[in-house]
Amino acid sequence: MSFKKQDIYKALETITAPGEGKSLIENKNVSNIVTFGNEVIIDVTINNPTFQAKKKIESEITKVIQTMIDEAIEVKINVTVEKPVQKNNSNQIRGKEIPTIKNIIAIASGKGGVGKSTVTANTAISLSKMGFSVGVLDADIYGPSQHIMFDVEKVRPLSVNVDGRSKMKPVENYGVKLLSLGFFTNPNQAVIWRGPMASKALNQLIFDADWGELDFLLIDLPPGTGDVHLSIVQALPINGALIVSTPQNIALADAKKGVAMFQQESINVPVLGIVENMSYFTPEELPNNKYYIFGQDGAKNLAEDIQTKFLGEVPLVQSIREAGDVGRPVALQEGTLLEKSFHDITKEMVSELLKRNKNLPPTEVVRITTMSGCNALKN
Repeated sequence: MSFKKQDIYKALETITAPGEGKSLIENKNVSNIVTFGNEVIIDVTINNPTFQAKKKIESEITKVIQTMIDEAIEVKINVTVEKPVQKNNSNQIRGKEIPTIKNIIAIASGKGGVGKSTVTANTAISLSKMGFSVGVLDADIYGPSQHIMFDVEKVRPLSVNVDGRSKMKPVENYGVKLLSLGFFTNPNQAVIWRGPMASKALNQLIFDADWGELDFLLIDLPPGTGDVHLSIVQALPINGALIVSTPQNIALADAKKGVAMFQQESINVPVLGIVENMSYFTPEELPNNKYYIFGQDGAKNLAEDIQTKFLGEVPLVQSIREAGDVGRPVALQEGTLLEKSFHDITKEMVSELLKRNKNLPPTEVVRITTMSGCNALKN
């Protein structure tokens, strides 16, 4: 008599693993079935393979298979019961969780000068206006600028005592908490640090800070792909990345590299989408005209190519630069087209984060619990 695997599967559907409430088949406890002549080999994994549990499973499997077979036929049944083998994820970089921070978003660009810091600042303010609690970590080691954009250039973080430890209290303005290396460096001197020094400074800003409860921590990364980026993904469980680019081909080529970095198997951070900055220019005297100085739809086409979301475009407008220079980002300007532009981009980003939480395995559990913020997303 030959045995069919399907018959054995049906038989095993009548057996329940101890303490697991479902049949061996439903619970995917059966890892292997081999039939060879009058021999049946079955490998089973259960979460609690005590000696007693193993013997019980072996006995039940042997009994149920024997009931399928003519008593006159001698059958050899080998059952192995083991604990599931834990998958080895040692090659995947995992960050250390900060329990008080729910979502960590890295904002990156492959190329400098595309407006990544401007997008970070205005996204943070848009999130805050939606009702979320927000922090910004300026990780652009060699060119920090968030302290200027938030008009706190001359402020210094205070030291606070938290559970017997001295920690930095982030500077706060416009409803956003901020830490930047710009607070601690001389603006007239170049920062000449090797990778380990930069990584140590970043770890201090992350883990020696009293961030408090945050719905979002936005990390303004330096341009390119290097030590700082690796240090950040090693230090923190990043929930998603936002890529900023301008429309021209040279910027898009570098943006592709930024996307590829987050998609590396050892990093595996979902890219939430791409923002196109400096999309077009509209002269004040010709408000209905659009001039595509750097090209048209470049970032939109890139988003389609790499199958990620195009989050929106920001025009090339002098007031964006002026607002950043004086420390009042344009997202603060109620009722303007620029404020709406950043609001819409931010809403798309959070929507993608919600989809990512639903559809993809998390690097850590994403929880968006601020009801006022969720309500704002419906508007």
